[in-house]
Amino acid sequence: MELQSKMIVYVAIAGVLAMMGGFFYYGSLDTVPLEQVEIKLTNVELRDINTIDNQARFDVTFLIKNPSDKTFTVSQIDYQLYDDGILLGSGQYSTADIALPGRAGFFPGTEIPLKNIFVLNKSEVNPEIYQAAIENRIDSFSVKGIITVQSSWITIEKEFKAEL
Repeated sequence: MELQSKMIVYVAIAGVLAMMGGFFYYGSLDTVPLEQVEIKLTNVELRDINTIDNQARFDVTFLIKNPSDKTFTVSQIDYQLYDDGILLGSGQYSTADIALPGRAGFFPGTEIPLKNIFVLNKSEVNPEIYQAAIENRIDSFSVKGIITVQSSWITIEKEFKAEL
């Protein structure tokens, strides 16, 4: 009787491992559709100027498109903002602290704008560039970065570049 009990346990363990392997395989099928995510820079607009801290805040708007047939969420966008090829600084859009079901769902064929606040510090850029930025004289913004996209089974990171 003891041998039969051990066999049942071994078969149960093998069944659980096979099921986990099936879940992993099914989840890996989502990779290709998620990599189809498209990201565009649609707007960079001066929000306000803090003369005490010598900072300017900008609203940076990305348009995220889901051309695939899988629903996903965007958990993070890490980016560097440039003015005519000159680095202004780094920014981050993040919903990592929000549970997956609470995030905006990017259903197949949808486009959703995501806004982020970018802080430009006067001490980190050339004074002429800072002055041009606060006077709205920059019209050639560009970004490059990494977008993190998640489905219920998988997370991918995709590099991107975009110009305004």
